Amino acid sequence: MPVAMRKILIVDDEIAAKKLEGRLTKLGYEVPAIASSGEEAIAMIARAEPDLVLVDTPLRGGTDGAGLAKELQRHGKIPVLSMITAKDNASPRQAGETEPNSYLVKPFTDRELRVTIELALCKRDTARAANEMEDRFFANSIDMLCRLDFNGYFKQLSPAWERTLGFTREELMSRPFIEFVHPDDRERTLKQNAEVKSGWQALSFENRYLCKDGSFRWFRWNAAPDSAEKVIYSVARDVTASKQAENEREHLVRKLQAALAEVKTLQGILPICSYCRKVRDDENYWHTVENYVARHTATRFSHGICPSCMEARLEGLERER
Repeated sequence: MPVAMRKILIVDDEIAAKKLEGRLTKLGYEVPAIASSGEEAIAMIARAEPDLVLVDTPLRGGTDGAGLAKELQRHGKIPVLSMITAKDNASPRQAGETEPNSYLVKPFTDRELRVTIELALCKRDTARAANEMEDRFFANSIDMLCRLDFNGYFKQLSPAWERTLGFTREELMSRPFIEFVHPDDRERTLKQNAEVKSGWQALSFENRYLCKDGSFRWFRWNAAPDSAEKVIYSVARDVTASKQAENEREHLVRKLQAALAEVKTLQGILPICSYCRKVRDDENYWHTVENYVARHTATRFSHGICPSCMEARLEGLERER
């Protein structure tokens, strides 16, 4: 049995609409309004709040059910059923309809009418449940989730974006996403975006995103396209801390490698004068130890007096007195 008091907006000429209203009422549906054109139907949507629109095609002005359905997307995803005449249309596709539960071929029985309406409403309810589940998933995710449309604008963002970048989600969705990417990363980011839109996936792609305070943070991305909906589903993780740690490790490795090179330079046997303590280089020139080491390494000397020399120096001064 159909759900009681489902609201159905009829779009048809007055005489046919009244007959259809009687049939729908007997089946347990409510008809809150009747429109004679697509424009009038759209104007009635907010007031009538229908669960479904039942429309005769073609409408006055040539609009079909598919065209009206596209217009209604702006007012929420309201299912539209088109009533088509097999004599006037060789196939439902010619009438602009492509799904089995989006049209009725006239004449139709009350059973066909009820079953087709319930299938359309069931599909609508399933889609709404899926959207609600997706919204909850986005809202509760620790990671940074997003839906990016093929035009380059964010359509949905998880709260983690606000916590990470400082921008509100409204601010992030009001501008093309590429404006938030570091200028040095934009070219390869756009290239990656184009590849994903063409059907590829992005795996561990990294780039930098602007924070509201002017700083940048590193993100690591995984993304896949939904070509039917013309959106890209992505998950990003903030890897700024690991990037900084990686840079610090690389800096330390470079320092250790430089120190090792210096040790290798000095590890051979050096010819040194037994009297003046000068060191001979490979070209047979003699240098002070300080000059030799300074030339072959990054070491620089600072001079002082060790305790033994200080004591000997003081003793020498006292003897001179």
